[in-house]
Amino acid sequence: MDRPDLNAYFQRIGYADGPRAATLDTLRALHLHHAQAIPFENLDPLSGHPVKLDLPSLEGKLVHAERGGYCFEHNLLFSHVLRELGFRVAGLAARVLWNAPEGAVRPRSHMLLRVDFGAEPSIADVGFGGQTLTGPLQLSKDVVQPTPHEPYRLIGQDGDFVLQTQVHDTWKSLYRFDLQEQFQVDYEVSSWYLCNHPQSPFVTNLVAARPIPGGRYGLFNNQLTLHPLNGQTEQRRLGSADEIRAVLQTHFGLRVPANPVINEALARLTA
Repeated sequence: MDRPDLNAYFQRIGYADGPRAATLDTLRALHLHHAQAIPFENLDPLSGHPVKLDLPSLEGKLVHAERGGYCFEHNLLFSHVLRELGFRVAGLAARVLWNAPEGAVRPRSHMLLRVDFGAEPSIADVGFGGQTLTGPLQLSKDVVQPTPHEPYRLIGQDGDFVLQTQVHDTWKSLYRFDLQEQFQVDYEVSSWYLCNHPQSPFVTNLVAARPIPGGRYGLFNNQLTLHPLNGQTEQRRLGSADEIRAVLQTHFGLRVPANPVINEALARLTA
Protein backbone atom coordinates (compact mmCIF):
# COMPACT_ATOMS: atom_id res chain seq x y z
CA MET A 1 0.00 0.00 0.00
CA ASP A 2 1.24 3.48 -0.88
CA ARG A 3 2.18 5.74 2.02
CA PRO A 4 1.97 9.52 1.89
CA ASP A 5 5.09 11.66 1.65
CA LEU A 6 4.56 13.59 4.88
CA ASN A 7 7.54 15.88 4.42
CA ALA A 8 6.35 17.00 0.96
CA TYR A 9 2.80 17.48 2.22
CA PHE A 10 3.90 19.49 5.25
CA GLN A 11 6.06 21.66 3.02
CA ARG A 12 3.08 22.26 0.71
CA ILE A 13 0.82 23.45 3.53
CA GLY A 14 3.49 25.42 5.40
CA TYR A 15 3.68 23.02 8.33
CA ALA A 16 7.23 21.71 7.99
CA ASP A 17 8.13 22.21 11.67
CA GLY A 18 4.73 21.47 13.21
CA PRO A 19 4.03 18.68 15.74
CA ARG A 20 3.11 15.24 14.40
CA ALA A 21 1.53 13.53 17.42
CA ALA A 22 -2.05 12.32 16.92
CA THR A 23 -3.65 14.94 19.17
CA LEU A 24 -6.49 17.42 18.85
CA ASP A 25 -4.01 20.31 18.62
CA THR A 26 -2.26 18.62 15.70
CA LEU A 27 -5.57 17.94 13.94
CA ARG A 28 -6.63 21.57 14.37
CA ALA A 29 -3.34 22.89 13.05
CA LEU A 30 -3.27 20.57 10.03
CA HIS A 31 -6.90 21.31 9.20
CA LEU A 32 -6.30 25.07 9.13
CA HIS A 33 -3.01 24.86 7.23
CA HIS A 34 -4.44 22.51 4.59
CA ALA A 35 -7.59 24.57 4.01
CA GLN A 36 -5.66 27.83 3.60
CA ALA A 37 -2.85 26.40 1.46
CA ILE A 38 -4.62 24.03 -0.97
CA PRO A 39 -7.63 25.63 -2.68
CA PHE A 40 -10.85 24.07 -3.82
CA GLU A 41 -10.97 24.05 -7.64
CA ASN A 42 -12.45 22.06 -10.52
CA LEU A 43 -10.27 22.89 -13.51
CA ASP A 44 -9.98 19.22 -14.46
CA PRO A 45 -13.73 18.46 -14.76
CA LEU A 46 -14.27 21.83 -16.46
CA SER A 47 -11.65 21.05 -19.11
CA GLY A 48 -12.57 17.37 -19.58
CA HIS A 49 -9.54 15.97 -17.77
CA PRO A 50 -10.13 12.89 -15.58
CA VAL A 51 -9.88 13.17 -11.79
CA LYS A 52 -7.85 10.33 -10.28
CA LEU A 53 -8.23 9.44 -6.61
CA ASP A 54 -5.27 7.09 -5.98
CA LEU A 55 -2.67 8.46 -3.56
CA PRO A 56 0.16 9.01 -6.11
CA SER A 57 -2.22 11.03 -8.31
CA LEU A 58 -3.48 13.05 -5.36
CA GLU A 59 0.04 13.88 -4.24
CA GLY A 60 1.19 14.59 -7.77
CA LYS A 61 -1.59 17.11 -8.30
CA LEU A 62 -2.31 18.74 -4.92
CA VAL A 63 1.19 18.59 -3.44
CA HIS A 64 3.82 18.59 -6.17
CA ALA A 65 1.95 20.41 -8.98
CA GLU A 66 0.57 23.04 -6.56
CA ARG A 67 -2.99 22.47 -7.70
CA GLY A 68 -6.22 22.12 -5.75
CA GLY A 69 -9.19 19.83 -6.19
CA TYR A 70 -12.69 19.03 -5.05
CA CYS A 71 -13.92 17.21 -1.95
CA PHE A 72 -12.80 13.67 -2.80
CA GLU A 73 -9.28 14.81 -3.63
CA HIS A 74 -8.89 17.01 -0.56
CA ASN A 75 -10.36 14.66 1.99
CA LEU A 76 -8.81 11.48 0.62
CA LEU A 77 -5.36 13.09 0.73
CA PHE A 78 -6.06 14.42 4.22
CA SER A 79 -7.22 10.97 5.38
CA HIS A 80 -3.97 9.37 4.17
CA VAL A 81 -1.95 11.94 6.10
CA LEU A 82 -3.99 11.56 9.29
CA ARG A 83 -3.77 7.76 9.24
CA GLU A 84 -0.02 7.94 8.73
CA LEU A 85 0.18 10.10 11.86
CA GLY A 86 -1.80 7.58 13.91
CA PHE A 87 -5.36 8.95 13.77
CA ARG A 88 -8.27 6.54 13.24
CA VAL A 89 -10.14 7.84 10.21
CA ALA A 90 -13.35 6.75 8.47
CA GLY A 91 -14.75 8.29 5.32
CA LEU A 92 -18.37 9.46 5.35
CA ALA A 93 -20.77 10.74 2.69
CA ALA A 94 -23.19 13.66 2.78
CA ARG A 95 -26.12 15.09 0.85
CA VAL A 96 -25.41 18.74 0.04
CA LEU A 97 -28.09 21.16 1.29
CA TRP A 98 -26.22 24.42 0.62
CA ASN A 99 -28.27 26.49 -1.87
CA ALA A 100 -30.64 23.54 -2.43
CA PRO A 101 -34.41 24.14 -2.73
CA GLU A 102 -36.37 23.35 0.41
CA GLY A 103 -37.22 19.65 0.50
CA ALA A 104 -34.94 18.68 -2.39
CA VAL A 105 -33.27 15.26 -2.07
CA ARG A 106 -29.74 15.29 -3.40
CA PRO A 107 -27.33 12.36 -3.83
CA ARG A 108 -24.56 11.55 -1.38
CA SER A 109 -22.05 13.46 -3.46
CA HIS A 110 -19.87 15.02 -0.76
CA MET A 111 -17.07 13.42 1.26
CA LEU A 112 -16.13 14.22 4.85
CA LEU A 113 -14.13 12.42 7.53
CA ARG A 114 -14.78 11.02 10.96
CA VAL A 115 -11.61 11.20 13.06
CA ASP A 116 -11.34 9.23 16.30
CA PHE A 117 -8.79 9.68 19.04
CA GLY A 118 -9.33 9.65 22.76
CA ALA A 119 -12.96 9.69 23.89
CA GLU A 120 -14.45 12.38 21.65
CA PRO A 121 -14.86 11.70 17.90
CA SER A 122 -14.63 14.63 15.51
CA ILE A 123 -15.49 15.40 11.91
CA ALA A 124 -13.00 16.97 9.54
CA ASP A 125 -13.68 18.41 6.09
CA VAL A 126 -11.08 20.34 4.10
CA GLY A 127 -13.02 20.28 0.81
CA PHE A 128 -16.42 22.00 0.92
CA GLY A 129 -15.78 24.87 -1.46
CA GLY A 130 -16.74 28.33 -0.28
CA GLN A 131 -17.68 27.15 3.22
CA THR A 132 -14.81 24.73 3.85
CA LEU A 133 -14.25 24.17 7.54
CA THR A 134 -10.99 25.59 8.85
CA GLY A 135 -11.06 23.42 11.97
CA PRO A 136 -12.47 20.06 13.05
CA LEU A 137 -15.76 19.82 14.95
CA GLN A 138 -16.69 17.55 17.82
CA LEU A 139 -19.37 15.07 16.80
CA SER A 140 -21.86 16.59 19.23
CA LYS A 141 -25.32 17.93 18.46
CA ASP A 142 -26.73 21.35 19.35
CA VAL A 143 -23.42 22.89 20.40
CA VAL A 144 -22.13 26.04 18.70
CA GLN A 145 -18.47 25.41 17.87
CA PRO A 146 -16.02 28.15 16.87
CA THR A 147 -13.46 27.72 14.11
CA PRO A 148 -10.76 30.13 12.91
CA HIS A 149 -13.47 31.43 10.55
CA GLU A 150 -17.26 31.08 11.07
CA PRO A 151 -19.02 29.28 13.94
CA TYR A 152 -20.66 25.95 13.09
CA ARG A 153 -23.04 23.51 14.75
CA LEU A 154 -24.43 20.04 14.21
CA ILE A 155 -28.14 19.43 14.66
CA GLY A 156 -30.15 16.22 14.45
CA GLN A 157 -32.67 15.44 11.70
CA ASP A 158 -34.43 12.06 11.48
CA GLY A 159 -31.43 10.27 12.95
CA ASP A 160 -28.87 12.08 10.77
CA PHE A 161 -26.52 14.97 11.43
CA VAL A 162 -26.95 18.31 9.65
CA LEU A 163 -23.98 20.65 9.55
CA GLN A 164 -24.86 24.34 9.73
CA THR A 165 -22.84 27.54 9.65
CA GLN A 166 -23.75 30.98 10.90
CA VAL A 167 -23.83 33.58 8.13
CA HIS A 168 -24.38 36.99 9.72
CA ASP A 169 -27.36 36.28 12.02
CA THR A 170 -28.73 33.25 10.16
CA TRP A 171 -27.91 29.55 10.49
CA LYS A 172 -27.62 27.90 7.06
CA SER A 173 -27.41 24.17 6.37
CA LEU A 174 -24.39 22.85 4.46
CA TYR A 175 -25.04 19.12 4.28
CA ARG A 176 -26.68 16.11 5.92
CA PHE A 177 -24.85 12.90 6.78
CA ASP A 178 -24.89 9.73 8.87
CA LEU A 179 -22.05 7.64 10.26
CA GLN A 180 -22.09 4.78 7.75
CA GLU A 181 -18.50 4.29 6.63
CA GLN A 182 -17.74 4.77 2.94
CA PHE A 183 -14.87 3.31 0.95
CA GLN A 184 -12.68 4.26 -2.00
CA VAL A 185 -14.99 2.52 -4.47
CA ASP A 186 -17.95 4.59 -3.25
CA TYR A 187 -16.06 7.81 -3.86
CA GLU A 188 -14.84 6.65 -7.26
CA VAL A 189 -18.46 6.27 -8.44
CA SER A 190 -19.59 9.67 -7.15
CA SER A 191 -16.47 11.40 -8.42
CA TRP A 192 -16.85 9.90 -11.89
CA TYR A 193 -20.41 11.22 -12.08
CA LEU A 194 -19.43 14.73 -10.95
CA CYS A 195 -16.48 14.77 -13.34
CA ASN A 196 -18.30 13.47 -16.42
CA HIS A 197 -22.06 14.01 -16.35
CA PRO A 198 -22.98 16.86 -18.73
CA GLN A 199 -25.22 18.45 -16.08
CA SER A 200 -22.67 18.26 -13.29
CA PRO A 201 -21.99 21.73 -11.87
CA PHE A 202 -18.28 20.94 -11.97
CA VAL A 203 -18.44 20.22 -15.72
CA THR A 204 -20.44 23.34 -16.57
CA ASN A 205 -18.99 25.93 -14.16
CA LEU A 206 -15.67 27.06 -12.74
CA VAL A 207 -15.61 26.96 -8.96
CA ALA A 208 -12.65 27.97 -6.82
CA ALA A 209 -12.49 28.81 -3.12
CA ARG A 210 -9.87 29.49 -0.51
CA PRO A 211 -10.12 30.64 3.11
CA ILE A 212 -7.53 33.23 4.07
CA PRO A 213 -6.81 34.88 7.43
CA GLY A 214 -9.77 37.16 8.05
CA GLY A 215 -11.99 36.01 5.21
CA ARG A 216 -12.57 33.88 2.14
CA TYR A 217 -12.02 34.18 -1.61
CA GLY A 218 -14.54 32.64 -3.97
CA LEU A 219 -14.68 32.41 -7.75
CA PHE A 220 -17.74 31.27 -9.70
CA ASN A 221 -17.12 31.33 -13.43
CA ASN A 222 -15.82 34.88 -13.96
CA GLN A 223 -17.12 36.48 -10.75
CA LEU A 224 -14.54 36.95 -8.00
CA THR A 225 -15.81 37.48 -4.45
CA LEU A 226 -14.08 38.41 -1.21
CA HIS A 227 -16.03 37.62 1.95
CA PRO A 228 -14.38 39.37 4.92
CA LEU A 229 -15.32 37.84 8.27
CA ASN A 230 -16.16 41.29 9.59
CA GLY A 231 -17.09 43.49 6.69
CA GLN A 232 -18.99 43.91 3.44
CA THR A 233 -18.68 41.37 0.64
CA GLU A 234 -16.78 42.65 -2.40
CA GLN A 235 -17.35 41.38 -5.94
CA ARG A 236 -15.55 41.89 -9.24
CA ARG A 237 -16.34 40.51 -12.68
CA LEU A 238 -13.33 39.26 -14.66
CA GLY A 239 -13.26 40.11 -18.34
CA SER A 240 -10.94 37.59 -19.98
CA ALA A 241 -9.38 34.14 -19.71
CA ASP A 242 -6.04 35.76 -18.91
CA GLU A 243 -7.61 37.68 -16.03
CA ILE A 244 -9.22 34.51 -14.64
CA ARG A 245 -5.90 32.68 -14.91
CA ALA A 246 -4.10 35.51 -13.12
CA VAL A 247 -6.64 35.54 -10.27
CA LEU A 248 -6.40 31.76 -9.88
CA GLN A 249 -2.65 32.15 -9.48
CA THR A 250 -2.54 35.23 -7.25
CA HIS A 251 -5.65 34.94 -5.09
CA PHE A 252 -5.97 31.16 -4.91
CA GLY A 253 -2.32 30.17 -5.08
CA LEU A 254 -2.78 27.80 -8.02
CA ARG A 255 -0.17 26.88 -10.57
CA VAL A 256 -2.50 26.80 -13.59
CA PRO A 257 -1.19 24.49 -16.34
CA ALA A 258 -0.32 26.08 -19.67
CA ASN A 259 -2.88 23.92 -21.40
CA PRO A 260 -4.83 25.07 -24.49
CA VAL A 261 -7.88 23.05 -23.36
CA ILE A 262 -7.93 24.92 -20.05
CA ASN A 263 -7.47 28.20 -21.91
CA GLU A 264 -10.51 27.40 -24.07
CA ALA A 265 -12.57 26.46 -21.00
CA LEU A 266 -11.67 29.74 -19.26
CA ALA A 267 -12.41 31.74 -22.41
CA ARG A 268 -15.94 30.28 -22.56
CA LEU A 269 -16.67 31.78 -19.13
CA THR A 270 -16.34 35.34 -20.44
CA ALA A 271 -17.89 34.86 -23.89
